[in-house]
Amino acid sequence: MVAVLAASSMSAHRRDEYLQAARLTIDPDRVEIALDLTPGIAVADVVRSEIDGDGDGAISRVEGHDYVRRILGALALDVDGRPLQLDLIDHAFPEVEAIRRGEGTIRIHASAALPRLGEGVHRLRYRNGHRPEIGAYLANALVPASDRVSIGAQRRDVDQRELTIEYTLRADASARTRAGLFAGLAVALILAGMASWRRYSVVKTRTRFGFR
Repeated sequence: MVAVLAASSMSAHRRDEYLQAARLTIDPDRVEIALDLTPGIAVADVVRSEIDGDGDGAISRVEGHDYVRRILGALALDVDGRPLQLDLIDHAFPEVEAIRRGEGTIRIHASAALPRLGEGVHRLRYRNGHRPEIGAYLANALVPASDRVSIGAQRRDVDQRELTIEYTLRADASARTRAGLFAGLAVALILAGMASWRRYSVVKTRTRFGFR
């Protein structure tokens, strides 16, 4: 449903806006961001000239990589107030002519490693500061693939440049199993120790009073 809504918004966005739609996926140990950027036809030449630095009508590998790095530098991501480092996974650029027609979408896929987090509620904050003077923004959290993560509230500012996602992290099944085994072992050791002490006390008592 999120994908359909995003696609509908992209197809209907204003000609003078630079639509930037982010989809965030939260896993227990990392966050992934899929960011689609579509300049409207009225701002397409401005965006194209920023990417195509030498003006040869083509986007080279170096030009594309530099532009993506600038975009990532304008994004901010933190969990429980702790800043996260975004790393680029891949990116794709449309043909320059598609950008000029206001139909070309730049696609960026990035991720950030999460610190070790305990069970309970956590807050992930995403903010996009790229080209606010012409930008129009969308941001949504996708359904997590891991059953250890469940999404709660999603809070956005007025223009959706900032999204705060409240989510709950649960312990994995193997950790719960290990905890159960350790607890069972501890109980068994305590019971065994108590039984040994009782046997020792009985033997000592019998020996003291001359019983065998």
